[in-house]
Amino acid sequence: QVQLVEYGGGLVQAGGSLRLSCVASGRTFTNYVMGWFRQAPGMEREFVAAIKWSTGSTNDDDAVKSRLTISRDNDKNTMYLQMNSMKPEDTAVYYCAAKQAVVITTASREYDYWGQGTQVTVSS
Repeated sequence: QVQLVEYGGGLVQAGGSLRLSCVASGRTFTNYVMGWFRQAPGMEREFVAAIKWSTGSTNDDDAVKSRLTISRDNDKNTMYLQMNSMKPEDTAVYYCAAKQAVVITTASREYDYWGQGTQVTVSS
């Protein structure tokens, strides 16, 4: 049973930084793609970034690429999302997700496992 647990959400001022963590358990994730999504109130869940666990290659959404960086630590089975120069529009619930795959996809419907989400609020 795959389990994903997010940590690190909270309240931050505009221009500040935050690092989210997603601890994965229950499998060996070598053949998995893991991603970050976010959902603001009244909005659809949107793709933020994804990473191939085996190689560390990433697919960041162009709109946030310069400010949000995805990475992973194999030894700790943990994925990170470093968020810098944050803006109020980054306010959302952030979810980590996983799917067994070799190709990164950005569609949330293709991910099989989800964490419970962590709230990030950016004040202006």
